[in-house]
Amino acid sequence: DDQIERERASQHLAGGCCALAAIYLMGKFYVANAGDSRAIIIRNGEIIPMSREFTPETERQRLQFLALLRPELLGKEFTHLEFPRRVQPKELGKKMLYRDQNMHGWAYKKIEENDLKFPLVFGEGKKARMMATIGVTRGLGDHDLKVFSSNIHIKPFLSCFPEVRVYDLTQYEHCPDDVLVLGTDGLWDVTNDEEVAGVVMEVLTSYEPNDPCRYTMVAQELVVRSRGVLKERGWRLANDKLGSGDDISVFVIPLGGPGNYT
Repeated sequence: DDQIERERASQHLAGGCCALAAIYLMGKFYVANAGDSRAIIIRNGEIIPMSREFTPETERQRLQFLALLRPELLGKEFTHLEFPRRVQPKELGKKMLYRDQNMHGWAYKKIEENDLKFPLVFGEGKKARMMATIGVTRGLGDHDLKVFSSNIHIKPFLSCFPEVRVYDLTQYEHCPDDVLVLGTDGLWDVTNDEEVAGVVMEVLTSYEPNDPCRYTMVAQELVVRSRGVLKERGWRLANDKLGSGDDISVFVIPLGGPGNYT
C-alpha cells in the first residue's frame, strides 16, 4: 500500500484494488483477505469459509470508532452514528433508533442538529456505502479518493491490513475433488457458496481424477455462469436474473492428488 502511494505519481495510477492471497507453507494454507473477494474450501461436499467480505456493513463498528476518535476526518458533513434511515429536519426533537461503535443492537435517542448530517455508513447489502462513495473498506491504493464535490479523503477509513485464516492440510485426508476456490466479488455477487460447490462437483465428476485440466474447467464454468448470457436486457443468468457486471477472476486449487482418491 505504501509502494502504491509512492508510485502513484510516476505511474499515473490513482485507483485501488482488493487483495486475496493464498500461500501454502509447511502443510498449511494461509488465506489473507483485504477487500470483498472471498475464498472457500470444499471438502467432501462440505463448505469451509476461508475469508469474509470487508464492507461498510461488516466493518461498521471499526469505521465508527475511528470517526469517534478523529471527527475531523468526517469534514463536518457526516455523523458516525447509524440510523435506520436518513434523518429529516422535521424529526428534530423526536426519538429514533440508532447505534454507535459499541452497539450491536439498537437504542432510542433524541434527534439533534448533528444527527441531520449524512451517516458515515449508509445503505444495506451491496448498496451499502462508506461516506456515500465506496462499498469496500479494506484494500490497496485509493490514496487520492475523495467524497464527491468535497475535500474529504476516504483513505483514512480504508485499511490495507488483511485478515488471515489458516487451514491445516495435514489434519485431513483429501481427495482430488477437495478444492480451494478463490474468487473476486464478481463471482460472489451472483453465486452463493452452495451454488459454487454444486458447480465444482458437477464439473469435477465429468473428468478423470488424474486429469489436471478439470480444475481449470471448473474455474471457467464458474466465470461463465456468473457472467451469464448477453441478451437485449443485458447479461442474464440461467434463471433470467441479472448476471455479474463486475470483473470475475476465479482460481480453483486442488487439495489432494490422484493418489489420495478413494
